[in-house]
Amino acid sequence: MKIIILGAGQVGASVARNLASEANDITVIDQDADLLDELRDRLDIGTVHGHGAHPDVLRRAGAEDADMILAVTNSDEVNMIACQVAYTLFHTPTKIARIRAAAFLREKKLFSQDALPVDVIISPEQLVTDYVEHLIEYPGALQVLDFAGGRVQLVAVRAVTDGPLVGQELRELRRHMPRIDARVAAIFRRGQPILPEGDTVIEAGDEVFFIAARENIRDVMSELTRLERSVRRVIIAGGGHIGYRLAQRLEQRYAVKVIERNARRARELSERLERAIVLAGDAADQELLQEENIENTDVFCAVTNDEEANILSAMLAKRLGARRVMSLINRAAYVDLVHSDVIDIALSPQQATIGSLLTHIRRGDVVAVHSLRRGAAEAIEAVAHGDPDTSKVVGRRIEEIALPPGTTIAAIVRGEAVVMAHHDTRIESNDHIILFLVDKRRIPEVERLFQVGVTFL
Repeated sequence: MKIIILGAGQVGASVARNLASEANDITVIDQDADLLDELRDRLDIGTVHGHGAHPDVLRRAGAEDADMILAVTNSDEVNMIACQVAYTLFHTPTKIARIRAAAFLREKKLFSQDALPVDVIISPEQLVTDYVEHLIEYPGALQVLDFAGGRVQLVAVRAVTDGPLVGQELRELRRHMPRIDARVAAIFRRGQPILPEGDTVIEAGDEVFFIAARENIRDVMSELTRLERSVRRVIIAGGGHIGYRLAQRLEQRYAVKVIERNARRARELSERLERAIVLAGDAADQELLQEENIENTDVFCAVTNDEEANILSAMLAKRLGARRVMSLINRAAYVDLVHSDVIDIALSPQQATIGSLLTHIRRGDVVAVHSLRRGAAEAIEAVAHGDPDTSKVVGRRIEEIALPPGTTIAAIVRGEAVVMAHHDTRIESNDHIILFLVDKRRIPEVERLFQVGVTFL
């Protein structure tokens, strides 16, 4: 696929790295020549120096035969105009824009082929907000991802010594919970993937990914890890786009406090939020945190624009007694450095964004894609089409499907029903298949499985 990316910042560079590794033809446009040089030195991609919304720059980047334009600059206006130019002059089939301002997002009539021809709107801030809200809903989870419109969820937890299923074979899960159907999709032990079989024994410290219907998630979690008490008190460090959205979303259900360094922004937030308490100050100020009873705080979430400040304030909050701390971190090296050792959850806008983008890049009918373990693994919701003559999956039992190594079919959504996948489960046309891949290099093989041919022998 030929893709033009506008913006070589953190989101654009991260997307370029992921897409270039999958044999796509990638060209990145930016006005910062140094950023482009750095990307070109590390990746096999093309670069064009210039303004991403200018027709001549897009033409030099190959817009005349591009399959997709992905506008992720820091300017909403540039992103929207670039999509307009690509549509009007080059008839680009798919136009995706990063849009941050809620004022634009609220106006649904703006985005149509008759107005601003943006096919897909990406809001990293919204994606991170959704992600944090899920983690607060399920205390103790490392990741919570939605499939089938939220009816099915993939959850990652860290197995603990006193978990009922820890030290036992996976087949015991059904005996422990006879009325609940759940499936362990993958296990990562000391960073290495293990494909789950019935005789696989879960060890303390394993990172376990399981899938179940939404209403059964807490019951399955209790088999693997220590269920934490429900969240009541939340402190959000940073009142920017993400901090404001998060406070607005949580303030009706939890006791929320927002700490914002800029006094003017703090006053603005206090006027816009209904119940949350807004404090003007530094989230890394020990006295301030102690005054606000940090030791009784269930979740401390640092989401300022300064990732070093996020890391330091989260570490301080943890040391002062906050039960769980999360930090917004953009650099992958920082994520690997602090994740799990000193900070419970490292939030990455890039990884959240990449999953959303990949949904529109994958071949075949793909409904959802989630990037896992910082891009190393992937979970996909794909729709099976055709019949036994035209499809490699329809009409076949799972044990008859030639799945690539490291790939697991975890669940099937059939109409309103959620079916956990077993070796003898037969795939029907229009089934939504949820797959887990521990090796994303196998993606093209999975895509070919779900492509419908004129005839299939």
